[in-house]
Amino acid sequence: MTNPYLAEWTTEFNLPPFADLKDEDVKPAVEAALSDGRAAIKAIADNPEAPTFANTIEALEKADATLSKVLGAFYGMAGADTNDTRDALMREFSPMLSAYSSEITANAALFQRIETLWQERENLDLTDEQQRVLMLTRRSFVRSGAKLEGADKDRMAEIKSRLATLGTQFSQNLLADEREWFMELSEDDLEGLPQFVVDAARSAGEEKGAKGPVVTLSRSLITPFLQFSPRRDLREKAFRAWAARGENGNANDNREIAREILELREERARLLGYENFAAYKLETEMAKTPEHVRDLLMRVWAPAKEAAERDAAILSKMMAEDGVNGDLAPWDWRYYSGKRRKAEHDLDEAELKPYLQLDRMIEAAFTCANRLFGLEFEPLDVTTYHPDARAWNVTRNGKHMAVFIGDYFARGSKRSGAWCTAMRSQQKLEGDIRPIVLNVCNFAKPSKGEAALLSYDDARTLFHEFGHALHQMLSDVTYDSISGTSVARDFVELPSQLYEHWLEVPEVLEEFATHAVTGAPMPRDMLERLLAAQTYDQGFATVEYVSSALVDLEFHDGPAPKDPMKAQAEILAKIGMPKAITMRHATPHFAHIFSGDGYSSGYYSYMWSEVMDADAFEAFEETSPFDPVMAKRLEDNILSKGGSEDAEALYTAFRGRMPGVEALLKGRGLVAAE
Repeated sequence: MTNPYLAEWTTEFNLPPFADLKDEDVKPAVEAALSDGRAAIKAIADNPEAPTFANTIEALEKADATLSKVLGAFYGMAGADTNDTRDALMREFSPMLSAYSSEITANAALFQRIETLWQERENLDLTDEQQRVLMLTRRSFVRSGAKLEGADKDRMAEIKSRLATLGTQFSQNLLADEREWFMELSEDDLEGLPQFVVDAARSAGEEKGAKGPVVTLSRSLITPFLQFSPRRDLREKAFRAWAARGENGNANDNREIAREILELREERARLLGYENFAAYKLETEMAKTPEHVRDLLMRVWAPAKEAAERDAAILSKMMAEDGVNGDLAPWDWRYYSGKRRKAEHDLDEAELKPYLQLDRMIEAAFTCANRLFGLEFEPLDVTTYHPDARAWNVTRNGKHMAVFIGDYFARGSKRSGAWCTAMRSQQKLEGDIRPIVLNVCNFAKPSKGEAALLSYDDARTLFHEFGHALHQMLSDVTYDSISGTSVARDFVELPSQLYEHWLEVPEVLEEFATHAVTGAPMPRDMLERLLAAQTYDQGFATVEYVSSALVDLEFHDGPAPKDPMKAQAEILAKIGMPKAITMRHATPHFAHIFSGDGYSSGYYSYMWSEVMDADAFEAFEETSPFDPVMAKRLEDNILSKGGSEDAEALYTAFRGRMPGVEALLKGRGLVAAE
């Protein structure tokens, strides 16, 4: 019987046949795909004909077609709906895939063909896109150690294999800690909580098999609990568990893993001739150097810290007025900040949330994409990998553009956070291949028959991830390796963060922010108060983010720390971290930088992109939020281009110049330090 992962998929739009994909079929499929890939690589390297772009670079682009097909489906499912078997498979695959990658980049004959093309590139009559792919391919080989020899080459392969294993283990440890902890609540413990939090706690209790409501470490539940629970003792218990993920001294403890990862990254960079890992990693990003990153972060840190300290003084006074002795603590901030927002802006999350229905916010994101880019979304009646996941056919002028899958609800089998991935990327080398794009979120699942309600931050997250999805859907390049979000890490967040701005457009909220029970639109005064409060508590939000980005940078910009937790404490002390605020991601649960190399030395990327997204939306504000001319410029110069050109060139083509930090500070309501 043919392995369903390897069979030709005859489903609509060639979607993975999820109902047929069994866990026991994954390993044989991966092994077969690796065998196919090795045979293809050998054929390229041993080709007796002189190297050409077609028989070398394009052949490389095609070599892993089967592997990409298998892994696209498997990892798409495993991140959002894992189990013990899938966890074990991911641990097993990490070193296998790393070894395969190392074999390719260490293949001297293959690299020589690429190097020959590089040296002759001016005479090859290549298109601009082909020149870009050739440069990126060669650069990837060199940065992976293709020029290393002997023991250094062998050591590089060992390092990459070990890093792959450690990254997978870090991620799985974090998920295990999040999955295993919950705090049972009595009926008395529910006092003071709005109904949507009570409902979410009861739903979580049912999922955990508890006798009653519980608080879990899902952000969509623990955050509103910390905001609304008047029980300081329960807030402290929940917050400490949230902050201690990956740091509990159990089998899931990530501290030693983080230390080893940092050491291996430093060794990897030095083998390649770099002073440290940050210098290696940032060389290919827009920022280029650690100094440029530090300059941006510190320009924002000073005014953010000042704002946070002013806010802390106000919250401390409120706490004292409640008769609470002691200093303002991290488990107090959200509670008193919520009360302050209610007093100053007359905004109550419990009153606001019924107007932010999940289905209406999805509709809002789709409608904005239609008005800007002409995209239309039709629900698909197909089987997905989980009953919660929904699929849409995305078209423009009748032409199929993509399949979009949205998986929005939190569950124990899903890792925390929100992300976008492509199970299949757009490309034209092997036909008009359209993408399969997946958005995954962790919103609280409602009780049966109830509407799913979002916080405003949840709604922003939905728009953010959909911005990434648009980057994939509107991609229009020839080569898979530069498709969609395959861009510099500090550029990839531009489309996603830019798209968040359309949630703030009054006419969007006027149409789609409708009450879950009455259907009435959000009252005009509430809408105005909501928009007026957009910069509320930005000192807190900016401090918890920038502190994480600075710790990430310092970890990698110099010798690897022998004790990352001690180094983290020293870095925070040096910048004067406010005591009532913690890093958004402390080291043992900093999955962005330790679950893989993606954001290592690169967590600053969100802020680097924010400088651009604030400036980019100003371009729309200068005309109108749905200006068709500006939307076409955005698509033509950024969203359709993938990584086919340098990121700075893409942005400059759209805006005419690169922006300064002023728009970001303005958007966050922060005053720049003199």
